[in-house]
Amino acid sequence: MDAFDYVEPKTVPPRRNVGPLIFNVLTIIVLVMALCVVGFAALIFINPQLGINPFPPPTQITPMVFPTETATPRPILPPTWTPAPTVEPTLTETPRPTPTPWPSSTPYGGTPTKAGPTVTPGGMSFVVKAGTIKAIPNLFHPDAGCNWMGVGGQAYDLSGAPIQQGLIVQLGGTLEGRTFETQMTLTTLAPQYGPGGYEFTISDHPIESKATLWLQLLDQASLPLSDKVYFDTYSDCEKNLVIIYFNQVK
Repeated sequence: MDAFDYVEPKTVPPRRNVGPLIFNVLTIIVLVMALCVVGFAALIFINPQLGINPFPPPTQITPMVFPTETATPRPILPPTWTPAPTVEPTLTETPRPTPTPWPSSTPYGGTPTKAGPTVTPGGMSFVVKAGTIKAIPNLFHPDAGCNWMGVGGQAYDLSGAPIQQGLIVQLGGTLEGRTFETQMTLTTLAPQYGPGGYEFTISDHPIESKATLWLQLLDQASLPLSDKVYFDTYSDCEKNLVIIYFNQVK
C-alpha cells in the first residue's frame, strides 16, 4: 500500500450557464433599437420635412397672389343740380270758388284773433287760406299747458283736399330782438291738425311779437312755393298756438 501514492483528484469547478446572460443582452439591444425606431418615427411625425425622412411629403406650392384691383374714381358731380326751367302751359282762367268762411265756433274752441300782416301773393303756388291765421289755446299739448308756444296748420291742394305728400315748411325770423334759428318740418308729420298737418315749437312760454316770425312752403328741391307769411304771437296763455292754413292756387 505504501508503494502507491494516493493522488487526490482535482475538483473541477462547475461550468457557468451563460444562456441567460446572452438572452438579457439581446433583450437590451432589442429595447434600445425599439426606442431608436420610436424616436425616429416621432421626429418624422413632428417635422416631415427632415432630411432623415425617406419619404418626405411633396413641397407645397406657394399660392399665386394677384395684384390688388385699383378702383377708378368716378367723376364728381356738382353738389347742386339746377333743374332746367319748365315752360308751364297757359291755363285758361276759371273763376275760383268762393272760400268757405271760418265758422264762428271753431273746432279748437278758440276765439278768432286779429293776426299780423301777411305778404301779398306774388305768383306763388300757395297762399294763406283766408281767415285762418288765428291764435288759440294750446289744445294739442295739454301736459305743457302755458309752458309752450308754437304754430301749426295744414296745406290743401287745388281740389281742397289735404296734401298727403310731404312739402317742406320753414319757420324763421326774429323773436325778442334775437334771430330765431330757422327750423324745417314736413306737412303730414303733425296729423293732429289733419292729414296734411305740420307744427313748430317756438318757445317754452308765451312771448308777444308783432310780425317778426314767418312761415314759408318749399318743394322737395327747397324752391319756394309760397311767400313768407309773417304772423303775431302773444304772451297770453289762451293764445299760445297760432293756426295757419295754406291753399294751393295753381
